[in-house]
Amino acid sequence: MLRTVFSSLVLFAACSLAPVFGQDWADKMLNKLEHDFGTVARGAETVYKFEITNLYKQEMRILGVRSSCGCTSPTIENNVIPTFGKAYLVAKFNTHTFTGVHGATLTVSFAAPYAAEVQVRVHGNIRGDVVFSPGAIDFGKIDEGEVREQRLSVSYAGRNDWQITDIRNDNAFFEVELEQAPKVLGRTTYNLIVRMKDNVPIGFMKDQLTVITNDTRADSQRIPLYVSGHVVPEISVTPESLVLGNVKAGEPVTKKVVVRGKKPFKILNVDCGDNCFSFNTDQESKELHLVEITYRPGDQPGAVKVPVKITTDRVNRSATLTVSADVVAAPPTPETQADNGKSSGLATEELQIARTASE
Repeated sequence: MLRTVFSSLVLFAACSLAPVFGQDWADKMLNKLEHDFGTVARGAETVYKFEITNLYKQEMRILGVRSSCGCTSPTIENNVIPTFGKAYLVAKFNTHTFTGVHGATLTVSFAAPYAAEVQVRVHGNIRGDVVFSPGAIDFGKIDEGEVREQRLSVSYAGRNDWQITDIRNDNAFFEVELEQAPKVLGRTTYNLIVRMKDNVPIGFMKDQLTVITNDTRADSQRIPLYVSGHVVPEISVTPESLVLGNVKAGEPVTKKVVVRGKKPFKILNVDCGDNCFSFNTDQESKELHLVEITYRPGDQPGAVKVPVKITTDRVNRSATLTVSADVVAAPPTPETQADNGKSSGLATEELQIARTASE
């Protein structure tokens, strides 16, 4: 009888603990399990991305995500995650339709054979008395070197002495101007101009300004304003990453890349700092060039990854790409095969780069 009771208790404990261990491996894939949006204005574009990284050998699949509250709309970017790949849980705070303090639990469901659910928490305070229009500064696509500005209005309905006292800007690539408009029907309005300078680096840009007010409550004095854009280069290379794959030691391989510009240009130099690469270009001034890249691998097998810089006659305008290859040893000759037979065999060790989910 005692043995039966003991066995039942062990079985109950095992069943109770299994979901906990199963949940733990899935929790570890998220960079954090909670986010505070803070105090935000009504109409503000307020979004946060939870990063999900697959730490395991098995490919992970996300079935979907659900929210416990309509104040937050969740979506998944990239439902299939290979080993060390990334996905994102995107949480959008619905500031257009909700005001006040709100929070939501977002539940991410993973597919079999390693089924699990991970819950994250988001919360924040949507001010109904402060309205951003539009909800964020979005520059969209911007040509390299272009100066562009966006305007936004901040409206307040409440205290007669309410003011914006400062705009905090920690990004040297922005200029910010603020002016107060005449009051209409007791409503305080400010016009905000955000100007992007001509030296913003190429690529996607996402940052935040902070609107500082004279609100009496400290947690209401700082309101975030998000700024985003995508600076596209004047000179671009296709493909940006040239993968040569497996190449035999000592055997050259040649590929071509396309170099484009928004205006006619000449290619002055192609440099990779490595003598095993050679380049063939033309001397004409035009908007599209074909560059021939020849790689001459040495006798040493292994992975090769080399950055290549293409310099043009356009002032401060260049382009870069990366060339990679895996050099494999040439087939052995009868003589080398005989020598290898005399030597002891070498054992290869597999590097464990990830743990299985079952562990």
